[in-house]
Amino acid sequence: MTPAAHKHPSPHAPELRAVARHIGRRRFLTATGAAAALAFAVNLPTAGVASAAELDAAKITEDPFTLGVASGDPQPGSVLLWTRLAPVPYQADGGLPAERVTVHWELAHDDRFRRIVRRGTATAHPEFDHTVHVEVGHLAADRVFYYRFKAGSWISETGRTRTVPATHAQVSGLKFAAVSCQAYTDGYFTAYGHLAEDDVDVVFHLGDYLYEYAVNSVGGYRNYTDRVLPDLFNHETVNLEDYRLRYALYKSDPDLRAAHAAHPFVVTWDDHETENNYADDIPENDVPPEEFLLRRAAAYRAYWENQPLRRPQQPEGPDMQLYRRLRWGRLAQFDILDTRQYRSDQAYGDGLDLPGPEIDDPARTMTGETQERWLLDGWRGSRALWNVVPQQVNFAQRKLDLTNPARLSMDSWDGYRASRRRILDGAKAAGIENLMVLTGDVHVAYAYDIKDDFDDPASSTLGTEIVATSISSGRDGADKPSTWDTYTGANPHMKLYNGRRGYVTVELGRELARVDFKTVTAVTTPGAPITTAASFVTEVGDQGLKPA
Repeated sequence: MTPAAHKHPSPHAPELRAVARHIGRRRFLTATGAAAALAFAVNLPTAGVASAAELDAAKITEDPFTLGVASGDPQPGSVLLWTRLAPVPYQADGGLPAERVTVHWELAHDDRFRRIVRRGTATAHPEFDHTVHVEVGHLAADRVFYYRFKAGSWISETGRTRTVPATHAQVSGLKFAAVSCQAYTDGYFTAYGHLAEDDVDVVFHLGDYLYEYAVNSVGGYRNYTDRVLPDLFNHETVNLEDYRLRYALYKSDPDLRAAHAAHPFVVTWDDHETENNYADDIPENDVPPEEFLLRRAAAYRAYWENQPLRRPQQPEGPDMQLYRRLRWGRLAQFDILDTRQYRSDQAYGDGLDLPGPEIDDPARTMTGETQERWLLDGWRGSRALWNVVPQQVNFAQRKLDLTNPARLSMDSWDGYRASRRRILDGAKAAGIENLMVLTGDVHVAYAYDIKDDFDDPASSTLGTEIVATSISSGRDGADKPSTWDTYTGANPHMKLYNGRRGYVTVELGRELARVDFKTVTAVTTPGAPITTAASFVTEVGDQGLKPA
């Protein structure tokens, strides 16, 4: 997020958007950028066909597992395992020829791999930048497993993952972490090193896994003295090669690698995985819509390639269904949202502005009609004790001034108040009693009570919102940022405001949830210790945050 950013629309932008909506996104893309779109679309391995020559893995002379391993989206009977072969990660081809590589994988009950559960092979296709996604099925529910990959004589580090409890299992507890916003140039990913040692069942990444901005040769505030980054990182990501290289840079970080190896991740994006503050097919800057959709297609494809995501999330051109549902027995239902791909354009040119009629326009949406219906239908069918919504941008009202009216962020749910009202009314209609929204984006930690009427402190509390601070974005930060008095005074439902870097853990139980905000003292120097800045509980059937 860049709070001060404003879009600068072309005077012809409304007409172009109308044309795009009229003829449909895929047809629009194909009709206006036919050559580029076609070249992009056909660069896929064909099912059952050897799409490239095969490289003998024994000829790989350098460690190909420089970007680590990961797992994600655990299910009751299956796990998703990921790796990427890149002996030379800061090189466009990763140090491998455009040939297929056979990769062996193993899943075991123990980290010494003496009790193997499953083993097999997968193909690392050059068309997918030699990434590997392995879906291992027919596993016992609610179990911990260890996994690793082999290519030739090289063996990856060992990862730890798990299956979730059976859908109807009566589960007593669950502990998860939430993270967001990790700008490489703003500092070290120290919080990830601590998270790797934390005892959590799963990690939710709420967006801004990478940033599209240029990275200079010394990596910004990381203050490396032992390395110089190639100049190829020193420009904004635009095409597929750019995005792939940027993931290589981020995933080479040892703390991020450790966290991925230690815990399964459930990921969703925000804006910077593609471009700052984009909205659906509308870019931040004045470029033709067809040009932006080609950029979006490249960003989405690189995202899927480099994240532990399953086959249903594989993109088709500039479209990718990232919203999905995860259940943890009868204890919790997680509805993971995508608030970027389908949203209406930000009101009043984006940025921070006074409220006006546009933000209450019922035709405007944060989620798109289909995703909104999916969420509300899922709530009506939910039998879970806790209903948790991992998503991207600030959900609760956040007044930015002590004046009346006060400015609001047009990029957050405050800029889409009619859309937020439909979500809250849907939760009430579905009888959702224990609602928790997980948020990233803003580079600070907030804890909110979600009010039925945010302007009336006495109105019903419908749930809680837990905002995870950034891993590194915003650099070191402060316990009390300069706006602390203003924000806490203007928003009585705001129970915490902390500006340090870190992550948050949540323990869900049958009677209450405990929330711990964990922060580090610095990210511009490595190795900072971690501490618990604040802790809260919210009780089943009695929503609202209370100090623990």
